[in-house]
Amino acid sequence: MPCKLLNLCEYETHKLVRIQSVRLGSLKWTFNGVILMFICIMMLWNKEYQEHDYVVSSVTAKVKGVALTSLPDVGDIVWDVVDYSEPSQGKNSFFVVTNVIVTKKQRQGKCPEVPPYGKVCRTDEDCVKGFWDQHSHGVQTGACVKFDVTRKTCEVSAWCPIETKKKPPKPALLASAENFTVLIKNNIRFPNFNFMRRNILPEMTESYLKRCQFNRHTDPSCPIFRLGDIVKEAKENFSEMAVEGGVIGIQIKWDCNLDGFLRNCQPKYSFRRLDEKESNRTLYPGLNFRFARYQTEKGVEERTLFKAFGIRFDVMVFGKAGKFSIIQLIIFIGSTLSYYALTTVFIDWLIGTSCYSKEARQNYSEKKVESVQDRQQCILCVSFVDENHIRVVKRSHKKSLQQVKPISVHPCKDDTGHLSAMVGVLQKGNNIVDKPPQVLPRPSLPAWCLCGCCLPSTHPQEQLCCRQSIGRCITTSSLFEQLVLSRPLLDAVLLYREPLSDLTEGEQRIAALRNCSYRQYISWRIGAPPRESIPVMPSCSVWRIREELTFSTGTLSSPVDIVSIHPTV
Repeated sequence: MPCKLLNLCEYETHKLVRIQSVRLGSLKWTFNGVILMFICIMMLWNKEYQEHDYVVSSVTAKVKGVALTSLPDVGDIVWDVVDYSEPSQGKNSFFVVTNVIVTKKQRQGKCPEVPPYGKVCRTDEDCVKGFWDQHSHGVQTGACVKFDVTRKTCEVSAWCPIETKKKPPKPALLASAENFTVLIKNNIRFPNFNFMRRNILPEMTESYLKRCQFNRHTDPSCPIFRLGDIVKEAKENFSEMAVEGGVIGIQIKWDCNLDGFLRNCQPKYSFRRLDEKESNRTLYPGLNFRFARYQTEKGVEERTLFKAFGIRFDVMVFGKAGKFSIIQLIIFIGSTLSYYALTTVFIDWLIGTSCYSKEARQNYSEKKVESVQDRQQCILCVSFVDENHIRVVKRSHKKSLQQVKPISVHPCKDDTGHLSAMVGVLQKGNNIVDKPPQVLPRPSLPAWCLCGCCLPSTHPQEQLCCRQSIGRCITTSSLFEQLVLSRPLLDAVLLYREPLSDLTEGEQRIAALRNCSYRQYISWRIGAPPRESIPVMPSCSVWRIREELTFSTGTLSSPVDIVSIHPTV
């Protein structure tokens, strides 16, 4: 189509085929109902009609509890929140000491390094003055000194005596920390909706917070947690975890609905362990760090070194809020309308299967699909006397038309008007009596001829027989004589089409009779040809007509490339 400015003012729409069928109509509305129900369920379940925003939050924690421990060579020590709750080691986290290794009265001085970090030596020559590495407790002095009864190690300048105990004590010294409590304060905000809230809900009073403690079943909203309950909710054992320490995640999830009377915005808590809990699966199990307490004894600075093992609690906040939005609702409805195409796809597939007869499928396909052929292609239709259907083939310039494989097969559609007229004309004449076959003698038969009455041709499109298997030729049928070659019938058809035509003999007269005979054969054997296809007559029929309808000179006309007369022309 040429591009014109007026094309912008045109409107194009799809062609629809309406099938009058109770079964298909019921199936269509059933599928549409199921799809509508699915869309509504998904819209309500996932709140697709809402605009969403994600949470912005801050977290603070306050731990409370007191524990009494008895340490070897130290005595009884009371641990309060200042002792066991060290400063946060990360954002939104807190640490609680559960076990400890104590090294008392360390002073700056010289002492033997501890194996395996210290080098075992025999003489001073084995030690290098000033040497150290990342595992050393100090700097080597260059002297080799006695470590114990059997070994010598290089002397180092360090805090002496050096820490020698490596494994934490069992059971944990602060195992009673499981009874400590922590108050977690979480403030959240949804910027798009200008909505703020915290996990200490408005209905919570001061007296309630003094006596409440989180319980999954009886008090799931209380922001005060017992450490033992947190670890238990994470499916861990506090006494075992307290020995080497670990990391526990506290997850706070806000799933808020900000729509009118459905408004609901409360936190939900869950817990899980974040580190590898089994020592045999990792080189550095648990969690620990060192700190010291310094004092001066007789003018000399001393320190007590603590290697603390404990549990770090990481508080992670997730959240999403939703509020009704007409724009989101329209977008969701528009995106789900395409689901209704599944009904059409399914029903089209159902019609194309064996659930429907071949004729019904063919009729539906012809009504629904309109084929438009390329102008460079020539689509032909042929009919064989030993087949009850019509073949649609592509024209070939190399292969015989008899041997071309069909691209589609169609049932014969009788021209009822033509049939009624022919019966009326024949009733005025003689009755139809099947005469003995009159086989025309042919000097040589082509390989593609199966009826014995075709003539050779150099044009592939003219190499067509009336049969697909060896047998009697259609030109020997008495109906062929009556419908195709009968001069009175042909004269009547010509006068019917052109009432004032001249019936005097001549070349023009013979040409009109041949053309009428071709039309008669096509209407009889092919009927209404498939859309966009050209009907083709077999060679035996063409030559039989030419032999019967000759000029006064008695000579036949020269053959044409293709004999194709469309009955509707």
